Amino acid sequence: MIAAQQINHPVPLIVTWEPLPADFELEDEPVENTGQPLIAGALRESLELAGIIAPQMLMASNFGLCATVNGELVIKASDWAYVPQTKTGGPRRSYTPQLEGDVPTIVMEFISETDGGEYSYRRVPPLGKWFFYEQVLRVPVYVIFHPENGLLEVYRLVDDRYELDLPDENGRHWLAEMDLFLGTWRGEKEARSSYWLRWWNGAGDILPWAVEKVAAESKRADQLANKLRELGIDPNTV
Repeated sequence: MIAAQQINHPVPLIVTWEPLPADFELEDEPVENTGQPLIAGALRESLELAGIIAPQMLMASNFGLCATVNGELVIKASDWAYVPQTKTGGPRRSYTPQLEGDVPTIVMEFISETDGGEYSYRRVPPLGKWFFYEQVLRVPVYVIFHPENGLLEVYRLVDDRYELDLPDENGRHWLAEMDLFLGTWRGEKEARSSYWLRWWNGAGDILPWAVEKVAAESKRADQLANKLRELGIDPNTV
């Protein structure tokens, strides 16, 4: 067990970081919207293709983040979470900060049609997600995304409270924690035509998905072939 952390709060919070009991069974939370796992998977896909993901990192979706608050185990399943440094590898269904590695740097929630718990500041059990991320885990960046209308809210932890981060002129948010911009993009992927979360690098170039990368490489190959034909060279013989 890691030493207790006491948070200065009207209701005293004693937070400890303890391992889950070996026989503890995590609940499988149903995914309310089939688009949510697609959005989470697309975020990871472009990072993988860009070579950004390292072995010590943890990026996971519909994943249990754990803490023990005033002696009671609390688990919140985030839609997407990024941990820059972990102590242990291998497959996992839950993660306890401090005990297993860093506190998540970024946590994302994709708004469902019926829940709304992403904004909950309930400070007594069962704790609200907003309260848990802000006051218990103290996640530096909290992202709330509305897939149906493309609204993107990015909050930063400032003086123990989340403050809304305003986007730049392109509607994107610079996340220094990942050295990338985060923004929205409307289009189709995997038969889902709607809004998506996308990454852009510091130069403003979007990090492509696999299908986009293949299409771009095919286009370059066609352009090269046409250039060779203009020079009187058969590209099939090169």
